[in-house]
Amino acid sequence: MRLGTFIRFFREIRKDGPTDLDWIQRQGLLAVKLTQIFALRPDMLSIEKCRQLQKMYRNAATIPSEDVVRILEQRAPDSFHESVVWFDEVPLAAASVGQVHRARLATGEDVVVKVVKADHKKSFQRDVKRMMRMMRVAIALSPKLRKVGNPIALLRHVEDYTTRELDLRNEIRGGAELKAVQESLSDDFPMPRLKFPKYFPDISNEHVLVSEFVSGKTLEECIVDKSIPWGNLVELFRIHGAYMFGIGTFHGDLHPGNCIIDDSGNFVFVDNGAICEAPRNVSLSLFKFFEELSKNNLDSAFEALLGLAEERPSEERVVRFKNRMSEIYQGYGDKSVGEQSLTDLMMRTVRAAVEDAGADFGEEGFPIIRSLMYMDGLVIRTHPEVKLIAEMGPSLVEFREGLGMER
Repeated sequence: MRLGTFIRFFREIRKDGPTDLDWIQRQGLLAVKLTQIFALRPDMLSIEKCRQLQKMYRNAATIPSEDVVRILEQRAPDSFHESVVWFDEVPLAAASVGQVHRARLATGEDVVVKVVKADHKKSFQRDVKRMMRMMRVAIALSPKLRKVGNPIALLRHVEDYTTRELDLRNEIRGGAELKAVQESLSDDFPMPRLKFPKYFPDISNEHVLVSEFVSGKTLEECIVDKSIPWGNLVELFRIHGAYMFGIGTFHGDLHPGNCIIDDSGNFVFVDNGAICEAPRNVSLSLFKFFEELSKNNLDSAFEALLGLAEERPSEERVVRFKNRMSEIYQGYGDKSVGEQSLTDLMMRTVRAAVEDAGADFGEEGFPIIRSLMYMDGLVIRTHPEVKLIAEMGPSLVEFREGLGMER
Protein backbone atom coordinates (compact mmCIF):
# COMPACT_ATOMS: atom_id res chain seq x y z
CA MET A 1 0.00 0.00 0.00
CA ARG A 2 1.66 3.21 -1.20
CA LEU A 3 1.30 6.67 0.34
CA GLY A 4 -1.49 7.83 -1.98
CA THR A 5 -3.44 4.60 -1.38
CA PHE A 6 -2.80 4.87 2.37
CA ILE A 7 -4.24 8.39 2.46
CA ARG A 8 -7.29 7.49 0.36
CA PHE A 9 -7.91 4.35 2.43
CA PHE A 10 -8.23 6.31 5.66
CA ARG A 11 -10.31 8.97 3.94
CA GLU A 12 -12.67 6.24 2.71
CA ILE A 13 -12.89 4.74 6.20
CA ARG A 14 -13.57 8.04 7.96
CA LYS A 15 -15.61 10.05 5.44
CA ASP A 16 -19.24 10.91 6.18
CA GLY A 17 -20.68 9.46 2.98
CA PRO A 18 -20.71 5.85 1.75
CA THR A 19 -17.34 4.08 1.72
CA ASP A 20 -16.28 2.59 -1.61
CA LEU A 21 -15.99 -1.04 -0.48
CA ASP A 22 -15.28 -2.30 -4.00
CA TRP A 23 -12.25 0.01 -4.19
CA ILE A 24 -11.02 -1.25 -0.79
CA GLN A 25 -11.44 -4.87 -1.97
CA ARG A 26 -9.14 -4.11 -4.91
CA GLN A 27 -6.38 -2.76 -2.65
CA GLY A 28 -5.51 -6.16 -1.27
CA LEU A 29 -5.75 -8.26 1.85
CA LEU A 30 -4.42 -5.70 4.34
CA ALA A 31 -7.02 -3.13 3.31
CA VAL A 32 -9.81 -5.73 3.62
CA LYS A 33 -8.65 -6.94 7.04
CA LEU A 34 -8.25 -3.41 8.41
CA THR A 35 -11.73 -2.52 7.18
CA GLN A 36 -13.16 -5.59 8.94
CA ILE A 37 -11.42 -4.53 12.17
CA PHE A 38 -12.61 -0.92 11.90
CA ALA A 39 -16.15 -2.27 11.44
CA LEU A 40 -15.99 -3.40 15.09
CA ARG A 41 -14.59 -0.14 16.47
CA PRO A 42 -17.38 2.28 17.39
CA ASP A 43 -14.85 3.85 19.75
CA MET A 44 -13.00 5.07 16.64
CA LEU A 45 -15.75 5.55 14.04
CA SER A 46 -19.42 6.44 14.09
CA ILE A 47 -21.88 3.62 14.64
CA GLU A 48 -23.42 4.21 11.20
CA LYS A 49 -19.98 3.93 9.58
CA CYS A 50 -19.29 0.68 11.47
CA ARG A 51 -22.55 -0.80 10.19
CA GLN A 52 -21.58 0.07 6.63
CA LEU A 53 -18.09 -1.41 6.95
CA GLN A 54 -19.51 -4.67 8.31
CA LYS A 55 -20.63 -5.45 4.76
CA MET A 56 -16.97 -6.27 4.08
CA TYR A 57 -17.44 -9.51 6.03
CA ARG A 58 -19.71 -10.71 3.22
CA ASN A 59 -17.71 -9.40 0.26
CA ALA A 60 -15.09 -11.78 -1.14
CA ALA A 61 -13.82 -12.25 -4.68
CA THR A 62 -13.30 -15.79 -6.01
CA ILE A 63 -10.20 -17.11 -7.79
CA PRO A 64 -10.66 -17.86 -11.52
CA SER A 65 -10.72 -21.63 -12.08
CA GLU A 66 -7.56 -21.65 -14.21
CA ASP A 67 -5.67 -19.90 -11.38
CA VAL A 68 -6.88 -22.44 -8.81
CA VAL A 69 -5.47 -25.27 -10.93
CA ARG A 70 -2.19 -23.38 -11.30
CA ILE A 71 -1.95 -22.73 -7.53
CA LEU A 72 -2.51 -26.42 -6.81
CA GLU A 73 0.08 -27.49 -9.40
CA GLN A 74 2.65 -25.11 -7.92
CA ARG A 75 1.92 -25.28 -4.19
CA ALA A 76 0.14 -28.50 -3.24
CA PRO A 77 2.40 -31.30 -1.95
CA ASP A 78 3.10 -34.29 -4.18
CA SER A 79 1.02 -36.45 -1.83
CA PHE A 80 -1.99 -34.26 -2.62
CA HIS A 81 -1.75 -34.96 -6.36
CA GLU A 82 -1.26 -38.66 -5.69
CA SER A 83 -4.33 -38.82 -3.43
CA VAL A 84 -6.93 -36.57 -5.10
CA VAL A 85 -8.76 -38.20 -8.02
CA TRP A 86 -11.45 -35.54 -8.56
CA PHE A 87 -11.50 -31.79 -7.91
CA ASP A 88 -14.42 -29.41 -8.52
CA GLU A 89 -13.06 -26.15 -9.93
CA VAL A 90 -16.24 -24.29 -8.90
CA PRO A 91 -15.76 -23.09 -5.31
CA LEU A 92 -18.19 -23.94 -2.53
CA ALA A 93 -17.39 -20.67 -0.75
CA ALA A 94 -14.86 -17.84 -0.81
CA ALA A 95 -13.36 -15.57 1.86
CA SER A 96 -10.71 -12.86 1.93
CA VAL A 97 -7.83 -15.29 2.49
CA GLY A 98 -8.88 -18.30 0.41
CA GLN A 99 -11.68 -20.47 -0.90
CA VAL A 100 -12.90 -24.08 -0.62
CA HIS A 101 -13.68 -26.72 -3.26
CA ARG A 102 -15.16 -30.19 -3.16
CA ALA A 103 -12.89 -33.10 -4.07
CA ARG A 104 -12.58 -36.88 -3.73
CA LEU A 105 -9.68 -39.03 -2.59
CA ALA A 106 -8.51 -42.30 -4.13
CA THR A 107 -9.92 -43.98 -1.00
CA GLY A 108 -13.39 -42.80 -2.07
CA GLU A 109 -13.64 -40.27 0.76
CA ASP A 110 -15.36 -36.97 -0.07
CA VAL A 111 -13.31 -34.00 1.11
CA VAL A 112 -13.07 -30.23 0.81
CA VAL A 113 -9.89 -28.48 -0.29
CA LYS A 114 -9.09 -24.99 0.94
CA VAL A 115 -6.70 -22.96 -1.22
CA VAL A 116 -4.93 -19.76 -0.17
CA LYS A 117 -5.17 -17.08 -2.83
CA ALA A 118 -1.91 -16.59 -4.72
CA ASP A 119 0.84 -14.27 -3.40
CA HIS A 120 -1.33 -13.08 -0.49
CA LYS A 121 1.35 -13.58 2.15
CA LYS A 122 4.15 -11.77 0.32
CA SER A 123 2.03 -8.76 -0.69
CA PHE A 124 0.38 -8.62 2.74
CA GLN A 125 3.68 -8.51 4.62
CA ARG A 126 5.00 -5.85 2.21
CA ASP A 127 1.91 -3.71 2.74
CA VAL A 128 2.15 -4.07 6.53
CA LYS A 129 5.76 -2.84 6.55
CA ARG A 130 4.86 0.15 4.38
CA MET A 131 1.84 1.07 6.48
CA MET A 132 3.83 0.70 9.72
CA ARG A 133 6.38 3.22 8.43
CA MET A 134 3.67 5.65 7.33
CA MET A 135 1.83 5.36 10.65
CA ARG A 136 5.00 6.11 12.61
CA VAL A 137 5.60 9.22 10.51
CA ALA A 138 1.95 10.30 10.91
CA ILE A 139 2.12 9.83 14.71
CA ALA A 140 5.39 11.79 14.89
CA LEU A 141 3.75 14.67 13.01
CA SER A 142 0.49 14.42 14.98
CA PRO A 143 0.98 12.78 18.43
CA LYS A 144 -2.80 12.90 19.05
CA LEU A 145 -3.12 9.94 16.67
CA ARG A 146 -1.45 7.74 19.29
CA LYS A 147 -4.57 8.09 21.43
CA VAL A 148 -6.95 7.12 18.63
CA GLY A 149 -7.32 3.39 19.23
CA ASN A 150 -3.52 2.79 19.41
CA PRO A 151 -3.04 2.44 15.62
CA ILE A 152 0.35 0.68 15.80
CA ALA A 153 -1.00 -1.99 18.16
CA LEU A 154 -4.07 -2.37 15.93
CA LEU A 155 -1.89 -2.94 12.85
CA ARG A 156 0.27 -5.48 14.71
CA HIS A 157 -2.88 -7.33 15.77
CA VAL A 158 -4.09 -7.47 12.15
CA GLU A 159 -0.64 -8.65 11.02
CA ASP A 160 -0.51 -11.46 13.60
CA TYR A 161 -4.12 -12.54 13.10
CA THR A 162 -3.91 -12.61 9.29
CA THR A 163 -0.46 -14.22 9.13
CA ARG A 164 -1.87 -17.11 11.16
CA GLU A 165 -4.80 -17.40 8.72
CA LEU A 166 -2.42 -17.50 5.75
CA ASP A 167 -0.79 -20.68 7.06
CA LEU A 168 -3.53 -23.29 6.67
CA ARG A 169 -1.74 -25.69 9.00
CA ASN A 170 -2.98 -23.43 11.80
CA GLU A 171 -6.51 -24.69 11.11
CA ILE A 172 -5.41 -28.19 12.07
CA ARG A 173 -3.72 -26.86 15.22
CA GLY A 174 -6.72 -24.65 16.07
CA GLY A 175 -9.21 -27.47 15.66
CA ALA A 176 -7.07 -29.69 17.89
CA GLU A 177 -6.82 -26.92 20.52
CA LEU A 178 -10.59 -26.36 20.65
CA LYS A 179 -11.22 -30.11 20.73
CA ALA A 180 -8.77 -30.49 23.64
CA VAL A 181 -10.70 -27.82 25.57
CA GLN A 182 -13.96 -29.66 24.86
CA GLU A 183 -12.52 -32.94 26.12
CA SER A 184 -11.12 -31.30 29.28
CA LEU A 185 -14.62 -30.03 30.11
CA SER A 186 -16.44 -33.27 29.33
CA ASP A 187 -17.34 -33.91 33.00
CA ASP A 188 -18.13 -30.38 34.23
CA PHE A 189 -19.52 -28.83 31.04
CA PRO A 190 -20.24 -31.47 28.37
CA MET A 191 -20.74 -30.31 24.79
CA PRO A 192 -21.70 -33.52 22.95
CA ARG A 193 -23.14 -31.69 19.94
CA LEU A 194 -19.88 -29.89 19.13
CA LYS A 195 -17.78 -31.55 16.42
CA PHE A 196 -14.72 -30.69 14.35
CA PRO A 197 -13.88 -31.93 10.86
CA LYS A 198 -11.28 -34.62 10.26
CA TYR A 199 -8.16 -33.14 8.70
CA PHE A 200 -5.65 -34.82 6.37
CA PRO A 201 -2.27 -33.33 7.37
CA ASP A 202 -0.27 -35.77 5.21
CA ILE A 203 -1.73 -34.26 2.02
CA SER A 204 -1.96 -30.65 3.24
CA ASN A 205 0.56 -27.86 3.71
CA GLU A 206 0.75 -24.12 4.33
CA HIS A 207 -1.10 -23.29 1.09
CA VAL A 208 -3.56 -26.17 0.69
CA LEU A 209 -5.72 -27.82 3.36
CA VAL A 210 -7.72 -31.03 2.96
CA SER A 211 -10.49 -31.90 5.41
CA GLU A 212 -13.51 -34.17 5.38
CA PHE A 213 -16.64 -33.07 3.58
CA VAL A 214 -19.33 -32.52 6.23
CA SER A 215 -22.79 -33.38 4.98
CA GLY A 216 -25.24 -30.80 6.24
CA LYS A 217 -26.04 -27.11 5.96
CA THR A 218 -24.15 -24.04 7.06
CA LEU A 219 -26.00 -21.74 9.44
CA GLU A 220 -26.26 -19.31 6.53
CA GLU A 221 -28.07 -21.91 4.44
CA CYS A 222 -30.35 -22.70 7.40
CA ILE A 223 -31.20 -19.01 7.70
CA VAL A 224 -32.13 -18.83 4.04
CA ASP A 225 -34.42 -21.86 4.17
CA LYS A 226 -35.73 -20.93 7.65
CA SER A 227 -34.80 -24.26 9.24
CA ILE A 228 -33.16 -23.17 12.53
CA PRO A 229 -35.21 -23.99 15.64
CA TRP A 230 -34.69 -21.57 18.53
CA GLY A 231 -33.26 -24.41 20.64
CA ASN A 232 -30.38 -24.78 18.18
CA LEU A 233 -29.36 -21.14 18.59
CA VAL A 234 -29.56 -21.45 22.38
CA GLU A 235 -27.25 -24.49 22.27
CA LEU A 236 -24.85 -22.70 19.91
CA PHE A 237 -24.61 -19.77 22.33
CA ARG A 238 -24.10 -22.22 25.21
CA ILE A 239 -21.17 -23.86 23.36
CA HIS A 240 -19.50 -20.78 21.92
CA GLY A 241 -20.16 -18.71 25.05
CA ALA A 242 -18.42 -21.33 27.21
CA TYR A 243 -15.26 -20.87 25.14
CA MET A 244 -15.50 -17.07 25.07
CA PHE A 245 -16.44 -16.30 28.66
CA GLY A 246 -15.36 -19.39 30.59
CA ILE A 247 -12.13 -20.38 28.86
CA GLY A 248 -11.06 -17.26 26.95
CA THR A 249 -9.78 -19.40 24.06
CA PHE A 250 -12.32 -19.46 21.26
CA HIS A 251 -13.09 -19.54 17.54
CA GLY A 252 -12.51 -15.92 16.56
CA ASP A 253 -14.62 -15.84 13.40
CA LEU A 254 -17.71 -18.00 13.92
CA HIS A 255 -19.92 -16.34 11.32
CA PRO A 256 -22.87 -18.27 9.80
CA GLY A 257 -20.67 -19.74 7.07
CA ASN A 258 -18.16 -21.21 9.54
CA CYS A 259 -20.59 -23.43 11.42
CA ILE A 260 -22.27 -26.43 9.79
CA ILE A 261 -25.24 -28.28 11.26
CA ASP A 262 -24.56 -31.83 10.09
CA ASP A 263 -27.13 -34.49 9.23
CA SER A 264 -27.14 -35.65 12.88
CA GLY A 265 -27.87 -32.16 14.21
CA ASN A 266 -24.35 -31.52 15.51
CA PHE A 267 -22.52 -28.18 15.25
CA VAL A 268 -19.34 -28.57 13.22
CA PHE A 269 -16.91 -25.65 13.59
CA VAL A 270 -14.83 -25.06 10.44
CA ASP A 271 -12.15 -22.51 9.52
CA ASN A 272 -10.50 -23.08 12.89
CA GLY A 273 -7.31 -21.14 12.16
CA ALA A 274 -8.66 -17.94 13.73
CA ILE A 275 -8.25 -18.90 17.40
CA CYS A 276 -8.41 -15.94 19.78
CA GLU A 277 -7.15 -15.59 23.33
CA ALA A 278 -9.17 -12.98 25.22
CA PRO A 279 -7.48 -11.33 28.22
CA ARG A 280 -9.05 -12.77 31.37
CA ASN A 281 -10.14 -9.39 32.71
CA VAL A 282 -11.95 -8.72 29.41
CA SER A 283 -13.81 -12.05 29.17
CA LEU A 284 -14.70 -11.98 32.88
CA SER A 285 -15.87 -8.36 32.83
CA LEU A 286 -18.06 -9.00 29.79
CA PHE A 287 -19.44 -12.17 31.39
CA LYS A 288 -20.38 -10.29 34.56
CA PHE A 289 -21.87 -7.48 32.45
CA PHE A 290 -24.22 -9.82 30.59
CA GLU A 291 -24.95 -11.87 33.68
CA GLU A 292 -26.19 -8.82 35.58
CA LEU A 293 -27.92 -7.42 32.51
CA SER A 294 -29.89 -10.66 32.08
CA LYS A 295 -31.13 -10.18 35.66
CA ASN A 296 -31.99 -6.53 34.96
CA ASN A 297 -29.40 -5.39 37.54
CA LEU A 298 -28.30 -2.38 35.53
CA ASP A 299 -26.02 -0.69 38.05
CA SER A 300 -24.14 -3.95 38.71
CA ALA A 301 -23.85 -4.53 34.95
CA PHE A 302 -22.36 -1.08 34.41
CA GLU A 303 -19.99 -1.61 37.36
CA ALA A 304 -18.69 -4.77 35.66
CA LEU A 305 -17.49 -2.76 32.68
CA LEU A 306 -15.48 -0.49 34.96
CA GLY A 307 -13.23 -3.50 35.48
CA LEU A 308 -11.94 -2.92 31.95
CA ALA A 309 -10.32 0.38 32.94
CA GLU A 310 -6.67 0.39 34.02
CA GLU A 311 -7.79 2.15 37.20
CA ARG A 312 -11.20 3.15 38.50
CA PRO A 313 -12.27 6.49 36.96
CA SER A 314 -13.07 9.52 39.07
CA GLU A 315 -16.51 9.55 40.64
CA GLU A 316 -17.54 12.31 38.22
CA ARG A 317 -16.66 10.10 35.24
CA VAL A 318 -18.37 7.09 36.80
CA VAL A 319 -21.60 9.07 37.24
CA ARG A 320 -21.38 10.36 33.66
CA PHE A 321 -20.74 6.83 32.35
CA LYS A 322 -23.63 5.29 34.28
CA ASN A 323 -26.02 8.05 33.22
CA ARG A 324 -25.09 7.50 29.58
CA MET A 325 -25.46 3.73 29.94
CA SER A 326 -28.85 4.15 31.61
CA GLU A 327 -30.03 6.07 28.55
CA ILE A 328 -28.70 3.35 26.22
CA TYR A 329 -30.39 0.53 28.13
CA GLN A 330 -33.63 2.30 29.01
CA GLY A 331 -36.45 -0.18 28.44
CA TYR A 332 -34.17 -2.77 26.78
CA GLY A 333 -35.71 -5.63 28.79
CA ASP A 334 -39.10 -5.08 27.16
CA LYS A 335 -37.75 -5.07 23.61
CA SER A 336 -37.11 -7.98 21.26
CA VAL A 337 -34.03 -8.04 19.02
CA GLY A 338 -36.28 -7.00 16.17
CA GLU A 339 -36.99 -3.79 18.09
CA GLN A 340 -33.56 -3.29 19.67
CA SER A 341 -30.59 -5.20 18.28
CA LEU A 342 -27.76 -6.37 20.50
CA THR A 343 -25.30 -5.13 17.87
CA ASP A 344 -26.56 -1.57 18.23
CA LEU A 345 -26.49 -1.81 22.02
CA MET A 346 -22.94 -3.22 22.05
CA MET A 347 -21.53 -0.58 19.71
CA ARG A 348 -23.02 2.18 21.83
CA THR A 349 -21.81 0.41 24.98
CA VAL A 350 -18.23 0.11 23.73
CA ARG A 351 -18.18 3.77 22.76
CA ALA A 352 -19.52 4.86 26.17
CA ALA A 353 -17.15 2.57 28.07
CA VAL A 354 -14.09 3.82 26.19
CA GLU A 355 -15.00 7.51 26.18
CA ASP A 356 -16.48 7.89 29.67
CA ALA A 357 -14.89 5.09 31.71
CA GLY A 358 -11.46 4.67 30.06
CA ALA A 359 -12.20 1.00 29.29
CA ASP A 360 -9.63 -1.01 27.34
CA PHE A 361 -11.08 -4.05 25.61
CA GLY A 362 -7.71 -5.11 24.19
CA GLU A 363 -7.39 -6.04 20.53
CA GLU A 364 -8.24 -9.67 21.36
CA GLY A 365 -11.36 -8.58 23.23
CA PHE A 366 -13.12 -7.32 20.13
CA PRO A 367 -13.61 -10.79 18.60
CA ILE A 368 -15.95 -11.46 21.55
CA ILE A 369 -17.96 -8.39 20.49
CA ARG A 370 -17.92 -9.62 16.90
CA SER A 371 -19.13 -13.09 17.97
CA LEU A 372 -22.04 -11.54 19.86
CA MET A 373 -22.86 -9.44 16.80
CA TYR A 374 -22.93 -12.62 14.68
CA MET A 375 -25.31 -14.21 17.22
CA ASP A 376 -27.48 -11.09 17.18
CA GLY A 377 -27.63 -11.22 13.38
CA LEU A 378 -28.66 -14.88 13.49
CA VAL A 379 -31.49 -14.15 15.91
CA ILE A 380 -32.71 -11.06 14.05
CA ARG A 381 -32.90 -13.04 10.79
CA THR A 382 -34.59 -16.11 12.28
CA HIS A 383 -36.36 -15.24 15.56
CA PRO A 384 -36.78 -11.44 15.72
CA GLU A 385 -39.40 -11.77 18.47
CA VAL A 386 -36.84 -13.06 21.02
CA LYS A 387 -35.51 -10.97 23.92
CA LEU A 388 -31.94 -12.13 23.48
CA ILE A 389 -30.23 -10.88 26.64
CA ALA A 390 -32.92 -12.42 28.87
CA GLU A 391 -32.69 -15.70 26.92
CA MET A 392 -28.92 -15.76 27.52
CA GLY A 393 -29.55 -15.93 31.29
CA PRO A 394 -29.78 -19.73 31.82
CA SER A 395 -26.58 -20.31 29.84
CA LEU A 396 -24.76 -17.64 31.85
CA VAL A 397 -25.84 -19.39 35.07
CA GLU A 398 -24.51 -22.66 33.67
CA PHE A 399 -21.19 -20.99 32.78
CA ARG A 400 -20.76 -19.84 36.37
CA GLU A 401 -21.63 -23.22 37.85
CA GLY A 402 -20.00 -25.55 35.31
CA LEU A 403 -16.93 -23.51 34.46
CA GLY A 404 -16.10 -22.23 37.94
CA MET A 405 -16.44 -18.56 37.03
CA GLU A 406 -15.20 -16.46 39.95
CA ARG A 407 -17.55 -13.97 41.55
